[in-house]
Amino acid sequence: MYHISDVKKYLRCPLLFYNHVHNKEEKYRPYVRLDEKLTELARQKLNVEEYFLGQKNDDKQLAIDALKKYDWLMKARFEYDNLRIKVPFLHRTSLGYDVYFVYCGNYPKNDDILFYSLTLWVLKNNHIYINDCFIMHFNANYVRQEQLDPQELFIISDCFYNDANSKQYNIKETIFSKMRNYSIVLKEMLAVENGEKPNALRTNKCTKRSKCLYYDQCFKEEKEIEANSILTLVTSQYKYKMYESGIKYLKDANIDLLEGTNQQYAQIQADKDGGIFVDKHALKGWLSNIRYPIFFIDFEWDTYAIPPYKGMKPYDVLCFEYSIHVLNEDGSIDHHEYLGTHDCRQKLIESMISNLGKKGSIIAYNANGAEKIRLQEMIFQFPQYANELWHIYYRMEDLQVPFMMGMVYNTKMRGTYSLKTLMSVVDEKAYKSLDINQGMDAVFNWRQIDYGEDVDNEEVIKHLKQYCAMDTYAMIVVFKKLQELVADFR
Repeated sequence: MYHISDVKKYLRCPLLFYNHVHNKEEKYRPYVRLDEKLTELARQKLNVEEYFLGQKNDDKQLAIDALKKYDWLMKARFEYDNLRIKVPFLHRTSLGYDVYFVYCGNYPKNDDILFYSLTLWVLKNNHIYINDCFIMHFNANYVRQEQLDPQELFIISDCFYNDANSKQYNIKETIFSKMRNYSIVLKEMLAVENGEKPNALRTNKCTKRSKCLYYDQCFKEEKEIEANSILTLVTSQYKYKMYESGIKYLKDANIDLLEGTNQQYAQIQADKDGGIFVDKHALKGWLSNIRYPIFFIDFEWDTYAIPPYKGMKPYDVLCFEYSIHVLNEDGSIDHHEYLGTHDCRQKLIESMISNLGKKGSIIAYNANGAEKIRLQEMIFQFPQYANELWHIYYRMEDLQVPFMMGMVYNTKMRGTYSLKTLMSVVDEKAYKSLDINQGMDAVFNWRQIDYGEDVDNEEVIKHLKQYCAMDTYAMIVVFKKLQELVADFR
């Protein structure tokens, strides 16, 4: 028996589907935290009191029989042609059945039309007439008070939203216009499951939205490519075309097949110059804005689909940790840190304000895409600290800028610009020596102590602090390297 997730995997890549069926995958660890029971909150929004509640492994006949007894079916399982679906809410009306999907997000788009289409296809083939379709989604403007309010949390929409987050496409019309005969697909899936392992084929689906779990396994050769390979060229839609035509290195890139970004220029020039490129004039200008003492800061946070505390909105984040390394003008270094659990927002803010002082530059890596956004969220949630937090905001500089603007490139970076990559150019073992060495690993470990799971809290806290501190220490190392690159430039 297949599920919609299986069909989605197959249509993305037959080999992905094959690997999913035949390999034991690691337990899924969600990026977004969902502590509340989403369907139960949706039931409260709909004011549904009497209903049939489907369960995992239900016999397919149970839902069919429930159609005769109940006006509302919740989590009902239906099957057709070896495909099993779960319908969040099915409501009988005088004109047929209304389907209520539950979307765990703010603005449902039609880019996940396959999920909706497969659901209605199974219902249609069970002779269930669909009168209308709705999607229950989060209200992006909802601000939680002391108690969670399902009536305000959700919006019920009969339209998908466009890229500007405006209602545009009628849900029912869009779904039925995209529906196809999925029996053909299901037969193909069965043949793949029982046949030989498909060959790996690289397409844009391999990395669309997120990199496929099996990408490195399918294309092992890319792990072994040379540091100056043309395949490391960033934001390039033609790098594989160049590679297949015989262009192997950055220095030989076909100028007619370049997008012409500053990063691409820096990469190509670095290869021509022996491995490193520096726009000393631009880099010197950026560094001239930095003032001592320099505070290097990094936050760790968790993302909540449903706001758990007062003042938060759907998909707000909660910062639970920070590390601050202070580089003084005499070269000495100080360190401050904070780590809390549960609703530690206010304590973190107060501690951070105290440790950042009143003078000096504040540096974060990807500050414009992370730390500055976190500060704005703190200002919204705790306006009593607005003055201090805005002062911090305007003192902040983004250490990623010199690299993203093409001021500096080392071919050892291999086309990636993360702080870990930059640090590995200087010290390959720095992060590898840590028990926690990835951002999401830090989040998952923090969740254990926040949930009160049976773990060694002191050990987890120690590893979390080591990881966050490594991020801010790495910034100092990278910053000093940038200073060295222009030390002789006048």
